[in-house]
Amino acid sequence: MSTKDYQQRALGDGQPYDPMKEPRFTEIATFMRCPLAAALDNVDIGLIGVPTDIAVTNRPGARHGPREIRNSSSLMRGYNVALGVNPYELCRVADLGDVHISHRYDLERQNADIEAFYARVKAAGILPLSAGGDHSITYPIFRALGAERPVGMVHVDAHCDTWGEFFGSKFTHGAPFRLAVEAGVLDPRRTIQIGIRGAQNFLDGIEFSKSHGMRVVFMDEFAELGVEKVIQLARSVVGGGPTYISFDVDGLDPVYAPGTGTPEVGGITTLEAQRLLRGLRGLNLIGGDVVEVAPPYDQTGNTALVGATMMYEILCLIADRHFGAARGA
Repeated sequence: MSTKDYQQRALGDGQPYDPMKEPRFTEIATFMRCPLAAALDNVDIGLIGVPTDIAVTNRPGARHGPREIRNSSSLMRGYNVALGVNPYELCRVADLGDVHISHRYDLERQNADIEAFYARVKAAGILPLSAGGDHSITYPIFRALGAERPVGMVHVDAHCDTWGEFFGSKFTHGAPFRLAVEAGVLDPRRTIQIGIRGAQNFLDGIEFSKSHGMRVVFMDEFAELGVEKVIQLARSVVGGGPTYISFDVDGLDPVYAPGTGTPEVGGITTLEAQRLLRGLRGLNLIGGDVVEVAPPYDQTGNTALVGATMMYEILCLIADRHFGAARGA
């Protein structure tokens, strides 16, 4: 049963309903205009918001990311011309709402709430695709998804996010992947970090990534190699095992994504990012996220649109990998 069929049933009034053919300004805003699920039944891919930014080290604002990405995602359409995929025809995609965070000012208890939510999603057989929120959310997501087997990762970012303790806390948005490696839920040798750049006050994050076997592609190397060779490199690093895509919008040049907490000039273009993601087609993707969209720093709304677009590209990859073959796609 496709998302379209699921939407008709979820509406419950017997009337045909295809949100892609409705005016974009109508209805309650959901990710990609998908139905808002009341339960975890009959969902293949779940779109999830994680509205928190208490782990940022400087500029807050990413707590507003999921809501604005939902608004901007109304501009997404069904058929991905570049991939030849319509994810909504392949499987049932639904908005699972936002993670309920019971302790807004306690990072450790917040992480427990996020981990518990994604553990339920995984137990229901749902593949999660999330919108942050700051990048700290990926650590508890990994604790749920990688509990039985560590996952590999394609990580687009300006920063390695493998730093240590910061002003007394290790649960910052600069540390999720150090924590995930130390917890045994992320396989560093199946991890590639793409777009890393910017001046550093200390190098322990970069040194951690390198010493633990992560492949770090600095922005200068990305520019020198070009997108196609970086795609080949990413595919060789993650191989055929379960893999997660974590996309921090500050991996893009702030010309394209100014609404983020830690912008770094000299980054990836939106076209390069789309080509990079599309080049990951066929990988064993078990989930993904788009994080660090901070709408208060972008009055044009473009960063939220970029976030929604990258989220849609990842959605197409997940749907195609897990449900395309069964449909003969």
